Amino acid sequence: MDLFGDDSDDGAAAAAAAAAAKKSKAGKKVKAPVIAKSSVMFEVKPLDDTTDLDVVYQRIRDIKLDGLVWGEDMKKVPVAFGIFKLIVVCVVEDEKVSVDDVQEKIEAFEDAVQSVEIAAFNKI
Repeated sequence: MDLFGDDSDDGAAAAAAAAAAKKSKAGKKVKAPVIAKSSVMFEVKPLDDTTDLDVVYQRIRDIKLDGLVWGEDMKKVPVAFGIFKLIVVCVVEDEKVSVDDVQEKIEAFEDAVQSVEIAAFNKI
């Protein structure tokens, strides 16, 4: 009996294991890359108490960018002395859209918007 002799079965078993691993890798589906998205809540403060927030909301929703999706609704929150601020939510794809660009586009409505602040920013 040769205790230090070569086993011819080890090579066959290793080859069979490698073939099985290769077959299982080939059978798996390739996953699509994950798209990084963020949910952003903006507080839009009007210029004065006579500003129609419904019109401002429509103007904001008219901002179209690839990778930007606006929420279906808005919310009016009282600030003081009959002035309300507008809460608007959107989802952006991080690779395509900069949140700062969206904020600047809203602030560009100088005849109706005093300021825009990010109230919440969450990664999805």
